[in-house]
Formats: sequence, structure tokens, C-alpha cells
Amino acid sequence: MARIAVGGFLHETNTFAPTKATYDDFVHGGGWPSMSQGADVLRVMRDINVGLAGFVHAAAAQGWELVPTIACGASPSAHVTRDAYERIVKVMVDGIRTAVALDGVYLDLHGAMVTEHLDDGEGEILRRVREVIGKDLPLVVSLDLHANVTPEMVKHADALIAYRTYPHVDMADTGRAAANHLALLLRDKQKLAKAFRQLPFLIPISWQCTNDQPSKSIYRKLAALQGDAVPTLSFAPGFPAADFVDCGPSVFAYGRTQAAADAAADSIAALIESHEDDFDGRIYTPDEGVRHAIELAKSAGKPIVIADTQDNPGAGGDSDTTGMLRALVRNNADKAAIGVIYDPQSAKAAHAAGVGAEITIALGGKSGIPGDTPYQQTFTVESLSDGQFVAPGPYYGGREMDMGPSAALRIGGVRVVVSSHKAQLADQSMYRYVGIEPTEQAILVNKSSVHFRADFEPIAEKLLICAAPGAMPADTAALPWTRLRPGIRIKPNGPVFVSANKSRLTG
Repeated sequence: MARIAVGGFLHETNTFAPTKATYDDFVHGGGWPSMSQGADVLRVMRDINVGLAGFVHAAAAQGWELVPTIACGASPSAHVTRDAYERIVKVMVDGIRTAVALDGVYLDLHGAMVTEHLDDGEGEILRRVREVIGKDLPLVVSLDLHANVTPEMVKHADALIAYRTYPHVDMADTGRAAANHLALLLRDKQKLAKAFRQLPFLIPISWQCTNDQPSKSIYRKLAALQGDAVPTLSFAPGFPAADFVDCGPSVFAYGRTQAAADAAADSIAALIESHEDDFDGRIYTPDEGVRHAIELAKSAGKPIVIADTQDNPGAGGDSDTTGMLRALVRNNADKAAIGVIYDPQSAKAAHAAGVGAEITIALGGKSGIPGDTPYQQTFTVESLSDGQFVAPGPYYGGREMDMGPSAALRIGGVRVVVSSHKAQLADQSMYRYVGIEPTEQAILVNKSSVHFRADFEPIAEKLLICAAPGAMPADTAALPWTRLRPGIRIKPNGPVFVSANKSRLTG
């Protein structure tokens, strides 16, 4: 029976975001399960859509004995604090160090973690683990599709395997794929050749969606190239809000020969570059989007769903900006709902006042985003919730959610979901838990970029993308880059980054 050490530590870092990720954020988890250690890891990480849960399921079929260390994640934000990183990594590495007679290691990582003291959070994790286990023991890692993969990560892992869907409905499937690859390494006792390619332009997250072209066809081709000669092949479009040298898209392949790995990686890299013109699309201003949605709703049989993409807490936003809410009210939207606005103070005021009360509050706008301020208005408290519910849709996959004391507030024809914890609105239950039935609304505004599509496309007449002030600009060229690698284009067909100590951009 093979003995495999396992662990998970996930964070997607937006270095331009307003709020850092503390140790307590990982204890709570945000949209991830709360932190678990030791045997509790195997109890928590079952039958949900996360990489480690998929690995645990596949490991049982293999008959492996698992040695769990720690599993945790936190909502995307600015840098992970040094304290949080070092405390969590110590538990993980010490757990691997003290385990006896290991045959391999599997880690569920994001791939886009930046800390207060490290640009490459995952590269350093893998370096420390490799130092403990030696050069021969297999080390396999599952990564988010938005990973900013670095040479250090490729160097220390025997395989990096990334999600292939955005919305990420295949997180557990990727864990299973990692288990299958580890089984191959254990059986053949042979290292595979590695090929790693970094692409020459950043891809905005709104156009990375795998339900649409060009990503849909790229991943179809990628799957076709994978086989016995190249057992695993990945394309990570990257998370384009981390200001460091290895931010950006990448391709990584593992082959029986170096020639096979290189050929597969080069083929996919060339295909991606050929679609540079296609990684773009229409983005509306708040007023344009709301007016268009109101017009479409007149003849629609299902809701018009708008992505409030720049305040996506899944990309580092605080989920509290008010631009889209103001546009809904300003344009007299009716049968409209927006969520989730993170504002513990307003949620507390609603609970103190009670259902049916009118409260005058300064809602949201507390994260200091330029162009955004709290929305001072009188709202009716329609319903209250303790924030505990299950999110059964394809993205969260049955995860238990804790949004803290929450409320549904009404102003005119607009309902607002207000919470005390933040997680991106990627599940219909995130309206229902405060008594709002999403299928009965004319317009829904979700603080999300793409993940919401997994559960909302089936109920939507039309999807729109709006750019109100927020921490994650839909146009990557709008970010104040200072530390990217020289020569990378900061958007498809956009200007080239030069360096921090020269004229920054060239046309």
C-alpha cells in the first residue's frame, strides 16, 4: 500500500487589491472550507468540488494510505501576510517531514499566491517540500486555471496539472487527474521530461471563460494532444493582477521524451498566440449595462444577468462597491437584485432593526476604491438570515457556506443581498438564503466575473459584463504595473511592458 502525504493551501493574490489575507481568513475559509488539520482534512475534503477532495476519492480507489497535513484556502485578496504563510507552510512541511516511509506527495495549490515577503508563494512551498523529501520522491500538484506558473514551480514538482474549466467545475476532477498521474509515476518509476512556455500577453479574466471561444477550442485541442507520449498537458491563462515577473499565461507539458513534451507545449502555445485578437469583448459602463438590461428584460422570459466584474471577490475585490447598485436605482430598474454586498455594519443594523423596518445607512463603499463611496440611503429590511446554507451549484459543489449575519434590503424595485463575510456570488443559493428567488427577477447583478456562469447560464436570458469601480479592472492595461517581465504585452494586442526603471510602456 502506497503512503501519500497530502495537503492544500490556496490563495489567488491581487497585488492591487485593498485587503490582505490574514491567518484568520484561512481559518474561516471565505468561499473555501474552513481550515482543517491532521485527520480532519480527510473528513472535510470529501464529496465537494475542490482538488484535494477529488484526490482523496481517487486515492481510495487506488488503495493508498493518505497522510494528511493541512488544508485551507481564503478568498482572493491582496498579499497573504507573512504570519499566515509561515504558520500554514510550517504545518504542511513538518507534517511531511515527520511522516515515515512516504511513497509520494500531493498538494492542492492555487498557483497565484504572492505574500508580503515572497513573489512566488507556491514555488517556495515546493522548494521546501522538495528539500524535505529529496529529489526522487514523486511530488504532484494540482493548480487553478488562473495560476501564474513560475520556473521554480516547474523545477521542484514532478507534475503540475491545472483545471481546464472556467467556471471551475472540474476542481475535483483535476485532483483525480493528479492521482492518476501519481499512480503512473509510482508504477513506471520514471521521471517525465518537462516543457514550460510563458506566453507574450496578459489575458483579461472576463475572456478566459471556457464556455466561449477561443478558450473552448484551445482546451479541446489540448485534450486531444494528451496521451501515452504526453500523459499530462496544461494551459493556465494566468491571474492578470499580480505585479511580479512571472505573471501571465503559460503552457506546461510532461512527456515520455523531451521532444514529445516540447512538441505538445509548442503546439498549444502557438494556438493561443494565434487567437490573441479573440481574447477581447464588449464591456458596458454601469448605466449602459443597466439600461440595456432593462430593455432586454421587457421581452425576456428569464433574468438578464450582469457581471459586476471589477468588484469580484474571487479576484481580490472586497465585494462592497456601490456603482452597480447606484446605476440600478438611478435608472429605475424593477424586479432587480444585486449581491453580495459585504458590509457587516449594515447587516448588523438590519438585524437590530428587524424585518419590515426602514433603516437609513451608508451601505458598502468602505474599501476605499477610487471612484466609489458608501451609498447613503433609506432601505426596507425584507428578510434576515444567519448566513448558514449549502451552495449546491456546479461551482461550489455542495459546499457549506457561512456568510455571517445577512439581510435582504429593498430600495424601490431593487433588492440587495448584504452579508458579514465575503464570497463571490457564484450560486443561486446566495440569493435564496435571504429569501430572494433569482429565477423570478428581471435583472440580477452578480459580484463575479465568470464563475457565476456555471449556475446562472441555465436560468439567464442574456449575460452582460459591466465595469463599475473595483479592485480588478476588466482592462488589464488599466493596472499600474511596475514589475512584469520586460516585453510582455499588458493586454491582447496592447502596449508592451518595458521595466520599472525606464519608460514603463511602449506602443
